[in-house]
Amino acid sequence: MVKDTKYYDILGVQPTATVDEIKKAYRKLALKLHPDKNPDNDPEQFKQLSQAYEVLSDEKKRTLYDQVGEQGMKEGAGAGGFHGSDPFDIFNMFFGGSGGGPFGGRQDNRGKNLVHQLAVSLEELYNGAVRKLALQKNVVCDKCEGRGGKKGAVSKCTTCNGSGFVVRINQIAPGMIQQMRSHCSDCDGQGEKINPKDKCKTCDGKKIVRERKIIEVHIDKGMEDGKKITFSGEGDQEPGLEPGDIIVVLDEKEHATFKRDKTDLHMKMQITLTEALCGFQKVIKTLDNRQLVITSLPGEIVKPGDIKCVLNEGMPVYRNPMEKGRLVLHFDVKFPNKNELRPEAVSQLEDVLPARSEVTIPMDAEECVLEEFDPRQSQRSQRHDMYDEDDPRVRGGPTQVNCATH
Repeated sequence: MVKDTKYYDILGVQPTATVDEIKKAYRKLALKLHPDKNPDNDPEQFKQLSQAYEVLSDEKKRTLYDQVGEQGMKEGAGAGGFHGSDPFDIFNMFFGGSGGGPFGGRQDNRGKNLVHQLAVSLEELYNGAVRKLALQKNVVCDKCEGRGGKKGAVSKCTTCNGSGFVVRINQIAPGMIQQMRSHCSDCDGQGEKINPKDKCKTCDGKKIVRERKIIEVHIDKGMEDGKKITFSGEGDQEPGLEPGDIIVVLDEKEHATFKRDKTDLHMKMQITLTEALCGFQKVIKTLDNRQLVITSLPGEIVKPGDIKCVLNEGMPVYRNPMEKGRLVLHFDVKFPNKNELRPEAVSQLEDVLPARSEVTIPMDAEECVLEEFDPRQSQRSQRHDMYDEDDPRVRGGPTQVNCATH
């Protein structure tokens, strides 16, 4: 029993979710909620998402959270309980960024990385594919060569002394002061000022412009969900800095037939009772459009829930595509429907199937009748439905217990 489902709700997963499902949910939401991805996003949402992932992705923390909930973990922090990490550190560690803070991570001498999620089908991961991805990125303005204006038009802001921010001191009580740091309004946090008439008309003094770029993403056979493909030096540009990287994260879409588990492909196969007992042949269409014939010989009885496999028909191994995993079949045996079995066929089945076990019935045993179970109907209402208005037991007469087994 899970005491608190808040963290599961934040990630949009069930309390029974696997670690892989939790990682996938975090990856999707982190890219969507990151403050640098959309400035209108509430930073608190990103912080809560990172906190939920930090707890649920760790087996010990998750077990503790399931037992005591969020409040219990906070109360136990002093005794080795929960200590929240920097949400940006978690993001950068997850996506391979460097440093904390800006989207995708950055170093002092590098521009921002750009992280994009690319939805891919299981067929593309099986066969390999080339996808074109259009994106917007910052590039240094060619017109002004990244100066923001004419040569000599840029001067250091005297208000912030070129730092881009100012510090204000407020007295909040006698003997108590508060320091507040904010962006310099005179230079808009740039640390430099440009005379409006000398600003570059192309970039409006911002030194950079937005540019549409199309990159080709090569998806190799066997790549997994969450695989990061890095385009070095193709990220955002800033004057005086090396360009960052573009990081493409593969997001595997669900497939109607197959479910992937590393190099294994799992699928459900429904067969009739006749096929389970007498053998069958089934045709399976593979992810590369081949036809596989699955054969079960007569006498090879398949029971409900049986799991069988076909070797070398699963996913290709990444960077070794000639080697493949297994195709794993989960069998579901469909029994005949009610009244579908003819009475005269029952005796014939008894002749060929193993004999029923003999049952000794005690003298004082009560005979019960099996009824169809309806969870929407209470046991009391079912009991009353057995009688009509003329039944003396309904009108208060002597009653007789009728045993109903469900």
